[in-house]
Amino acid sequence: MRTVRASQQGVMLIEALIGILIFSLGILAIMGLQAAAIKNTIEAKYRTEASFLTNRLIADMWTECGVTCTNLSSFDTGSGTNPKMTSWRNEVAAKLPGVVVGAANSPTVAVAGNTVTVTVFWRIPGTDATTRQFRSIALVNSAG
Repeated sequence: MRTVRASQQGVMLIEALIGILIFSLGILAIMGLQAAAIKNTIEAKYRTEASFLTNRLIADMWTECGVTCTNLSSFDTGSGTNPKMTSWRNEVAAKLPGVVVGAANSPTVAVAGNTVTVTVFWRIPGTDATTRQFRSIALVNSAG
């Protein structure tokens, strides 16, 4: 009887260590899921902000354009002179991280006839250096 007990000494300790290992792996998995959820939430926040900013500029175009829509080209970033564009671009730079007005990732507006394409870029701080973008395309009718 003594030899059976002697051969089983330490088995309970091994079982406890295996239990702690399994528990630790579970906790690490939960921490990884939490980190992924936070990252996705931050990405969704910036995407929503970009959507809001582009839609607000398009609404300003509709408002300023009116029925005749003769000054739509003033919103074009290539040749436009609309003063609302400066304040809008500064707001984009203030609300989206990694945006520098006048740099390569500056927000752009392209006007082709009555079609307007608004594109904003951003980089999420603390992650890879990938530039994200959101593009809205709208048709601003000139028909009265």
